[in-house]
Amino acid sequence: MRPISFSTCWNSSRHTDGETMLREIKDEFGFDTVELGHGTRISLMPGIQKMHEKGEVKFSSLHNFCPLPLEVLHASPDCYQFSAGTSKERERAVKQTLQTIDFAERLGAPYIVLHCGAVPMNPITDELLAMVKKGQHLTRAYVRKKIDAVKKREAGAKWHLERVRECLRRVVDYAGEKNVRLGIEGRRGYEEMPNERELPALLDELDSPFAGYWHDFGHIQIKENLGFLDHEEWLRLIGPRAFGCHLQDVVWPGQDHQPPFAGHVELLKLVPLLPENCLFVWEMSPRKTPDEIRRSVEIWQQHFGP
Repeated sequence: MRPISFSTCWNSSRHTDGETMLREIKDEFGFDTVELGHGTRISLMPGIQKMHEKGEVKFSSLHNFCPLPLEVLHASPDCYQFSAGTSKERERAVKQTLQTIDFAERLGAPYIVLHCGAVPMNPITDELLAMVKKGQHLTRAYVRKKIDAVKKREAGAKWHLERVRECLRRVVDYAGEKNVRLGIEGRRGYEEMPNERELPALLDELDSPFAGYWHDFGHIQIKENLGFLDHEEWLRLIGPRAFGCHLQDVVWPGQDHQPPFAGHVELLKLVPLLPENCLFVWEMSPRKTPDEIRRSVEIWQQHFGP
């Protein structure tokens, strides 16, 4: 039986009380284990703390930054980046991450999901998706755009990746003291880091049981759809190092955060490539209805158990 959880990214934006937010998830879907998503505002904290103290909900994971920094009003996991060009922003990113680790310890949440930053360049993913939708993915223009993006990323990656390393060493050491594990998430945007070539080496360098991978089925499927990688091949390589994953589906070519089994991600083939103890977190679009999500959970249970 694989451990499952549900992310509050589905409903945090429409709640002002944390207890009501968590009860909706529990009552609608029967989940008593929850991930606090990156849209968790500080005003939701009293209700969340109340549910924790009552023992009515367990917290599997927190998505950095949690809670949101006071000055950030909407879900924004990339508001401060380890890869930033200024030391001031990097320090802010580290400080907020340390606070998230403290909060995870307080709630008994074993995992935190991390974004690490990006190479400063024109975001290419949505441009490529627009071309794919027009049937242009086999054209020379598409190939040229991809090659140009690869060159720009490679030219700028080294310095920013070193900044990511510096920040991660600090937060991983602190997480180890608190017995909290950090999952570095596989990202959707081509410019984001670490990418699939950089991540294994980065984990080797950190060399810590408190640093691992966090798979996102939607993000990685979009990269496959754009021709950047092979989803199955990547999971065969990195799967053993995964702490958890965001479980979502994709409607071709790039509509993610769909209920599992509602798109074209080959979950029956891919899920077994992750460890038995890997945490599976439903990360659903707020636009998905309870009926759509319940149907997804039922199909999951038919294949993988409750």
